[in-house]
Amino acid sequence: MSHAAPRLRLLLVDDSEVVRAGLRALLGLEPTFEIVGEAANVAAAVAANAALKPEVVLLDIRLPDGTGIDACRRMLAATPDVRILIVTSVLDDTIVDDAIRAGAHGYLLKEIDGRALVNAIRNVAAGQSTLDPAITARVMNLARSGGTTRAALDTLSPQEKRVLALIAEGCTNKEAGAKLGLTEKTVKNYLATIFDKLHVSRRAEAAVIYAQEKKRP
Repeated sequence: MSHAAPRLRLLLVDDSEVVRAGLRALLGLEPTFEIVGEAANVAAAVAANAALKPEVVLLDIRLPDGTGIDACRRMLAATPDVRILIVTSVLDDTIVDDAIRAGAHGYLLKEIDGRALVNAIRNVAAGQSTLDPAITARVMNLARSGGTTRAALDTLSPQEKRVLALIAEGCTNKEAGAKLGLTEKTVKNYLATIFDKLHVSRRAEAAVIYAQEKKRP
């Protein structure tokens, strides 16, 4: 007798009831998804995450009692295994970087189509990181204008490449250090060198460059 695979448990966090209803209607069509709860602010999101133990949280940046970045940090501190996917209308390089630093595993804009959102949720749940194509394009344009090429990546040492690969997967400095047997400060120093060699100033930019170059033949 075969058993159905367990469904992916989702928590929706957005201060707009209309947005939550739209997400609930869209994602409710997926038989492999289960929406276990909703929240409209940071406090409710943190409480719902602790009580319901979702696998993926869809999280807006703008919330009435704080930011999605605040919520992201607090939820990951309480439940380190939860995967956080930012879904927002805010397109700002600094906020994207702050979200990744806070531990978010993905950053999407609300303009994304339904199928792409479903795929992104599955990818994040499977341990991958994802950035909206609009963000990727902006970062890559910045990188090209700064002269970043495959040749720049080739200047990285083997250890620098290992650090960058972990950062591109969404690891924090502390997590990357633990995996490589390095202190958090040493990872930070490696990142400073990596940023200098790639002509970037943010980990989001470095992560996108790494991911895009890795896809090339």
